[in-house]
Amino acid sequence: MTYQSEDIEIYNDIIETVLRKSSKATPIGDLMIIVGTYFLGFPYRGNTLEEEGAERLVINLRQFDCFTFVENTVVLAQLIKKGKISFNDYAAAIKRIRYRSGRVSGYPSRLHYFSDWLADNEKKGFVRLIRHENVGKPFHKEINFMTTHRDDYHGLSSDKSFKKMAVFEKNLSEKPLYYIPKAEFKQYEDVIEHGDIIAVTTGIEGLDVMHVGLAIFLARGIHLLHASEIEKQVVISDTSLFEYLSERKAMTGIMVGRVREVCQSDDNL
Repeated sequence: MTYQSEDIEIYNDIIETVLRKSSKATPIGDLMIIVGTYFLGFPYRGNTLEEEGAERLVINLRQFDCFTFVENTVVLAQLIKKGKISFNDYAAAIKRIRYRSGRVSGYPSRLHYFSDWLADNEKKGFVRLIRHENVGKPFHKEINFMTTHRDDYHGLSSDKSFKKMAVFEKNLSEKPLYYIPKAEFKQYEDVIEHGDIIAVTTGIEGLDVMHVGLAIFLARGIHLLHASEIEKQVVISDTSLFEYLSERKAMTGIMVGRVREVCQSDDNL
């Protein structure tokens, strides 16, 4: 595991701040937004988890890419909901949510594709996919972006890791997934709830999801709370989520994940 002393300081401040703004009765979606908005203004850093050397658990609460912003928000909200708030609890939960079977076992063991992250963490009990409510349409696509861009990923330099990743991509390509096409967004808009995970699907060949964030309800509609590469920080989008999708040609629609309410008997964390 790798982290800095500042990460522990930020962690302790998050816990103190969120506990002050919430109670045991606060819905998990509201907790997601309380945690997520704590990070407003925190800097964006692309490929936050990509480090040289052997794969290890990276903890970084100082800066985020869109993926790690959502991932950390989910873990923090659920830990606070359950009342397990030590830094060791947090590190264990991040490992469990980030890695296949919750174990760091080389570069391919990390859940690199967000649709894979959603499906895997549905099995683990962290999230629930909206497909269970018969919303949206089947999402079928051959996923192979990482292996077809091997030189961009240092962790795929070894043939062993490359072959493992190719197997995971094949399995992901065969999974039944659902999404809401952006042309049909208005039809399904009212199924989205405050604090839901929004995974933006893409027409880019070989790739499933190009961006992720959280649904936040403002007076003017649903917006996206996210770590923005363009704005270089965690922000709330100026435009509504519908407008955000409509203005970007490469974005084809959204997958929606809902973070589970965690009861005291739940041992997933």
